[in-house]
Amino acid sequence: MPPMPKSDKIWFNGDLVPWDQAQIHVLSHVVHYGSSVFEGIRCYNTDKGPAVFRLQEHTARLFDSAKIYRMEIPFTPDQVNDAVLATIRANSLKACYVRPVVFRGYESLGVDPTPCPVETVIAVWEWGQYLGAEALEQGVKVCTSSWNRVAPNTVPFLAKAGGNYLNSQLVRMEANQNGFHEGIVLDSNGLVSEGSGENLFIVKGDTIFTPASHHSILPGITRHTAMTIARELGFTVEERGIPREFLYIADEVFFTGTAAEITPIQSIDHIQIGNGKRGLITEQIQRRYFETINAQVEDTHDWLSFV
Repeated sequence: MPPMPKSDKIWFNGDLVPWDQAQIHVLSHVVHYGSSVFEGIRCYNTDKGPAVFRLQEHTARLFDSAKIYRMEIPFTPDQVNDAVLATIRANSLKACYVRPVVFRGYESLGVDPTPCPVETVIAVWEWGQYLGAEALEQGVKVCTSSWNRVAPNTVPFLAKAGGNYLNSQLVRMEANQNGFHEGIVLDSNGLVSEGSGENLFIVKGDTIFTPASHHSILPGITRHTAMTIARELGFTVEERGIPREFLYIADEVFFTGTAAEITPIQSIDHIQIGNGKRGLITEQIQRRYFETINAQVEDTHDWLSFV
């Protein structure tokens, strides 16, 4: 991936500070134990002006994640929402990726994190398609990872926590080193879970299947968006357990995520999915998704927060 682009300002505990001055101590708790929760959000330059997609839902999940880890965020959800919009305006960006992160700072390095202060940061920067612009049409090649997601009672996957992504890093590095764009992870029972940072949908006939939340997935905001769109288009969506081999006989498979958006999968473990191209159902959901995020259709769900 290209080097990370810089913006001018980062929102740090209530203040906008220069990008290079947004720093923490090397002995902060988060550095040693991964004690953080975060969100990935997008702002789109829509036909009606810059707008953040599903800001309220992302902020609500941030606070839910923090609650699970007993991190009391020293701001209200409304203050965080306002800070996201203010940070985008301060950086004069029309389209960007938004990263709010809440973490345990510098105070103690015991495993018990409660003596450490809770820090809140919001950064924004320009970022294109996560899996490549051509992937939205041509699809990506993925593999089944040799790594599994941890069991549900090991670490809570309903929390979008920094430490969870150690597992994701292993999945993504293995996939890339073996010539794939991404990896699919199975849960502790050998059923399909998700990608390293994306949710997964499988199309068979006129029905769309996706792993249920108890299969060690993070129930994504884009996942919920895709399910909502699919049902509005008249398709049946089922949340259930999915065996690995069901992927190979699917008509279509696609990823969803804030970064990945709606990305079709052309092959899994070198087995072609459908005709090896973006399927018709994936294309319909993808088209409506992009019409929605670009304010080209009526925002009936109030998903857009204009900057």
